[in-house]
Amino acid sequence: MAQLRPEISIVIPAYNEEQRLGSTLARVAAFCGERFGRWEVIVVDDGSTDGTIQVAEQAAGSWAQVRLLPNARHRGKGYAVRRGVLAAGGEAVLLSDADLSTPIEELPKLQDRLVDGADIAIGSRNMPESEIGTQQPLYRRVMGVVYWWLRMLILPTMRGFGDTQCGFKLFQSAAAQRVFGLQTVEGFGFDPEVLHAAVRAGLRVDQVPIRWLDDRRSKVNPVRDSLVMLADLWRVRLHDRRGAYETTPGASGT
Repeated sequence: MAQLRPEISIVIPAYNEEQRLGSTLARVAAFCGERFGRWEVIVVDDGSTDGTIQVAEQAAGSWAQVRLLPNARHRGKGYAVRRGVLAAGGEAVLLSDADLSTPIEELPKLQDRLVDGADIAIGSRNMPESEIGTQQPLYRRVMGVVYWWLRMLILPTMRGFGDTQCGFKLFQSAAAQRVFGLQTVEGFGFDPEVLHAAVRAGLRVDQVPIRWLDDRRSKVNPVRDSLVMLADLWRVRLHDRRGAYETTPGASGT
C-alpha cells in the first residue's frame, strides 16, 4: 500500500542556529504531534560553522518526522528555502524561521485561508490586526519602509503586499512547487520573487495578520544585504521582461 503523504511539511532554513534550533524543533514537534497525524520538518542547514547540524541530527534521532538537508557551503536563505520546499512531500508547505519570531501556533490562521481557497497564505506584520510583541530597532524599521517603496516601484506586482519579508508563509503543495521552481534569488530577497511568480501565475495569495516578536540576533547585514536585495529586485524585473515567470494562469493545488 502506498504511504500517505504528510499533511504538512515545515521547512526551516538554518545558518549558525545552534543556540536556537533545538528549542524551536522541540516546540514545532510538540505542536505538530498534537495537531497532525502525518507531518514532517525539513531543516536545511546552509553551511553552518557551529553545531547546527549536530542539533538537527539530535532532533532527528528524537522524532522520525524531522530530517536534515545539509548544504555543502553557505549559499543564502533563498537557496536553502528553495531546496527544502522542492524536497517537501506534504499536502501543504510552511516556511518558518529558526527563531520562531512568528510562533508556530499561528499556523491555523494560515491553514484557514487555504481551506477557504487560497493557494498561498503569508503572515503579515503590517496589518491592523497584527500583534507585534517587540518592535525592530528604528534603523531596521526605516530600512523596511524604504525597501517597501522601492519594491513597489521596481515590481508593480508587489503593490498589494504590505509585508513580503515575514518568514511565515504557507503554500498548497502544487503552488509551492510551481513558484519555487521558478525562483532564482538565493539570498534574503527571495520572497518578492516568489510572490511575483505567484501573481504572474494567477495564484490567490492571502495576507494574514500574525503575532510576531523581534529577535535581535538577526543574520541580516543592514548595508550589504540591503544592497543585494535591491539588486535582486532589479534582477527579478529583468527576468520578468524576458518572460521567465510566464506560466499558464490558474490556481493549482486547491
